[in-house]
Amino acid sequence: MTGAVQLRHLIAGEWQRGGGSVLSSVNPARPDVVVAEGVSATAADLDDAVAAARAVRDVWAHTPIHERGAILIAAAAVIDRNAEDWGFELAIEEGKTKAEGIGEVRRAAQILRYYGNEGDRSAGEIFASPRAGEQILVTRKPIGVVAVITPFNFPIAIPAWKIAPALVYGNTVVWKPASTVPLLAIRLADALSTAGLPAGVLNLIVGDAAIGDGLVHHDDVDAITFTGSTGVGRRIAAAAAARGVPMQAEMGGKNAAVVLDDADFDLALEQVMLGAFRSTGQKCTATSRLIVTDGIADRFLAALATRAEALIVGDPTDEATQMGPVISGSARKSIQAGIDSAVAQGGGVLAGGAAYSDGPLAAGYFIAPTVVELSTPADIWTEELFGPVLAVRRAVDADEAFHLANDSEFGLSAAVFTQDLTRVLQAVEHVDVGVLHINSESAGADPHVPFGGAKKSGLGPKEQGQAAREFFTHTTTVYLRGGQPGA
Repeated sequence: MTGAVQLRHLIAGEWQRGGGSVLSSVNPARPDVVVAEGVSATAADLDDAVAAARAVRDVWAHTPIHERGAILIAAAAVIDRNAEDWGFELAIEEGKTKAEGIGEVRRAAQILRYYGNEGDRSAGEIFASPRAGEQILVTRKPIGVVAVITPFNFPIAIPAWKIAPALVYGNTVVWKPASTVPLLAIRLADALSTAGLPAGVLNLIVGDAAIGDGLVHHDDVDAITFTGSTGVGRRIAAAAAARGVPMQAEMGGKNAAVVLDDADFDLALEQVMLGAFRSTGQKCTATSRLIVTDGIADRFLAALATRAEALIVGDPTDEATQMGPVISGSARKSIQAGIDSAVAQGGGVLAGGAAYSDGPLAAGYFIAPTVVELSTPADIWTEELFGPVLAVRRAVDADEAFHLANDSEFGLSAAVFTQDLTRVLQAVEHVDVGVLHINSESAGADPHVPFGGAKKSGLGPKEQGQAAREFFTHTTTVYLRGGQPGA
């Protein structure tokens, strides 16, 4: 790409400039390079976007689901055609490697295709009635105008897995993406518009936290779906509860990988590395805690440290790069402070740990892949840093390892590495998370199965698969009885 892309807001089917303050996104590998720039939305723009969504709400709800789905499938084709270019833009704007960026764009297309075929699946249920001549039907209706608030780390895939089910189930949407990644938001909205989505069904507004706050508190918003930090999610949940509207939130994670003595060593090592450092650790499902049993710990940690130190960190558009930068200078500062605090609290650095002092890695928002072993309590074990930092503890046996895995207020995902079926069954029963991986990395989500966390990692119904229907629709129970035959 050459030059900064001009930012626009999609309101009532028209791309508009906005009337707020100057807004720009920069390349986190080269912060002096502006990727996209424009003008933020204002409160008036927000009102217009919500009004546009409400104006077409009923028409869209009564559009046959197969027609709604066909638009999603057509948008998926647009996304696939542009996957290489948009994946490159994603790498420049967000910082994950180009290969990961292209993969994420293709995943967005996959999600749209999945929900585009929703019309061919079950639309409700029929129950037997205790009364003669009657059947009980449970049908589903859209909930209305949905506020979609999405984070920076998956700038097209996470929006796709919220917006696609919202639209196919007949809702209209007002979407506020993270202001650090507006370019990919524009690409997704444009794909849907190009595919024939009627004006006002999807509205995109880009702005700061005040715009998000205004969207959450807007009287004409009927439901809110959010992915982001735990603190913000709880505030949104409180606002939604005060207004009496449904809320769906996917929030923090402090995800553990458990490596038991009998694990396939090479497989576990590869998967822990991927879980901890792919996407620069900026995944809610990233592996940020590692628990290794004593019999394998010395060998495993030595190999892990060697692999982490050898990881190629650099410009995400370079084919050789294995890990790019974090999203911003403030994120880099916060993550490095977390590492320094862990060391001050007695942690031993096995890899990384120190900030880059010179060259392009010092100029960009880069953090060294870091492994810190703990023998005493430390904040790094409980607090989410959202970066390429892995905290390690040793366990005497599997029982202690599973106990340590549960030692968190979060419960999004976990990974367990063992070849013992009994231990697998024990993990399934006792590790309290929303997503559990056996012999694979803690990160990963497929569009046809439920995704979301336990404990304080999530609020409301799960996302993706048929679980999404539980949030984006409500049921109507119909008692269906005719008159007397021949009457």
